Amino acid sequence: MNNYSRRKFIYQLGAGAGMLMLSPLSRWQNAVASRPGKKMGIALVGLGSYATYQLAPALLETQNCELAGIVTGTAEKAVKWQERYKIPDKNIYNYGNFDAIADNDAIDIVYVVLPNSMHHEYVIRAAKAGKHVICEKPMAVSMKECHEMIDTCRKSGVRLVPNIGCWTAAIRGLGICISNRGSGSMASE
Repeated sequence: MNNYSRRKFIYQLGAGAGMLMLSPLSRWQNAVASRPGKKMGIALVGLGSYATYQLAPALLETQNCELAGIVTGTAEKAVKWQERYKIPDKNIYNYGNFDAIADNDAIDIVYVVLPNSMHHEYVIRAAKAGKHVICEKPMAVSMKECHEMIDTCRKSGVRLVPNIGCWTAAIRGLGICISNRGSGSMASE
């Protein structure tokens, strides 16, 4: 008989999710600490409702990161976002010229907020461009794709963080978590 209960599974899942969430933040904390005065630039890839109504507004509330760029397939959205968030022309990409993001020092992190079937391609492209990656859940449509994404990020020396359902709050809290500039402890506002 299996002694593995639903309660134990949920407990372990919650503990693992918490570790996933805190670990990447501490790594980015160290990255920010090495560049005092410079915010971490985040580019949103895909401008659907989650990016529009939750992520972008949350990025406006942070102290140590900012919405630095966008990637969209819709020219009209690019114009609206550029006006609203004061995004420079050089930080606006489409899916065809996305790889040029590698040459943009204003963008440190790419947040992939695309349909699930597109996560694999854009996480790999972002990693090869040398950018850290946050990827919406589910991370990919197969385990094979997940392993390829992880391996590419590892080989490229960048971090891959799957969204575990709390990133809007985590982005708002990023300023709190990294306000000690590398001290390793959480600070309160």
